Amino acid sequence: MQSNARKNIIYSLVLLAMVALVYSWRNREEPAIPETEHVNLDLKINFSGQTMGTSYQITYLDQEGRNFQTEIDSLLAVFNQSLSTYIPDSELSRFNAGDTLNFNLPYLPQVLEGSKKVFELTGGAFDPTVGPLVNSWGFGPGGPQLKDSVEINDLVRLVGFDQINWDQNQVRKEVSGLYLDFSAIAKGQGVDVIADFLLEKGIENLLVEIGGELVARGVNDKGELWKVGVNRPEEEATASELFSIIALDNRGMATSGNYRNFYVRDSIKISHTINPKTGYPVTHNLLSATVLAKDCMTADAFATAMMVMGTEEAIALANRLDEIDVFLIYSQDDGSYGTYLSERLKPYVSFDVD
Repeated sequence: MQSNARKNIIYSLVLLAMVALVYSWRNREEPAIPETEHVNLDLKINFSGQTMGTSYQITYLDQEGRNFQTEIDSLLAVFNQSLSTYIPDSELSRFNAGDTLNFNLPYLPQVLEGSKKVFELTGGAFDPTVGPLVNSWGFGPGGPQLKDSVEINDLVRLVGFDQINWDQNQVRKEVSGLYLDFSAIAKGQGVDVIADFLLEKGIENLLVEIGGELVARGVNDKGELWKVGVNRPEEEATASELFSIIALDNRGMATSGNYRNFYVRDSIKISHTINPKTGYPVTHNLLSATVLAKDCMTADAFATAMMVMGTEEAIALANRLDEIDVFLIYSQDDGSYGTYLSERLKPYVSFDVD
């Protein structure tokens, strides 16, 4: 009996030891797992401001979360000091007041080269010397007024971009009195200048817009192509009333139209788009021209040219050129809208804007 009792005690002690060992194992301290810092690769930066008599909107993604608004505002101030017709001592204003100008900034030579290319490809439909005619028809400080043919014929003699010459150092007029105005291309160039600045800072995903002209690079914070709207071509339409949406695959985009900037005098609709060759406002049925190109300056200039050319000529031009795609909205005889869309652009355009 004593032997059995001794065995029971030993078994109990062994059992208690095993229980203690299991308990100790189950409750041992787990090794600490170091926490990794969460890095947000899609920090979205968004800001807006004023420039060139309109507004700008800039959105980009930056892992470091840097805000470049101060630098961009300074860059735009220098840009305007080169190309603004509203700043009396800008490079462009000084050239318009004289006959020659030595370049101090890079922007005027760039826009001269870009303008020359589109001027030649459009047969003169895009012409930055058309400014005096635009002002004369009342789309400048003087207000709306109908002009007589004598005054128009006199002004047409002072229109012609081929009467401007330049080299790497200087720009010159062949005819005294010519007046340059890059308002139909400068916003696009300004967009490109800002986009290039951001790209140099290592920003790969961005959307830059000035007064409706814009350029997109990369993708948005959802990993999708940047999407922008085309407004309905109606005078009373608000900015939120869209006709279509376009996805931008690393391209610049600009839209020009006649449906807002016009006046009516003696039952005559006077459009702000003036044909540089005739000196008179256009009278065709093209309401809106949206152009996509590799950069916004090119898109801006072509969109302006197409509003001078009209629907048929604009379509023919788009079919000849591989560097642009277009989306045109025009009025039909029954009052409805007609559209023309470049074949390559079709996969990127949606008419479901709800």
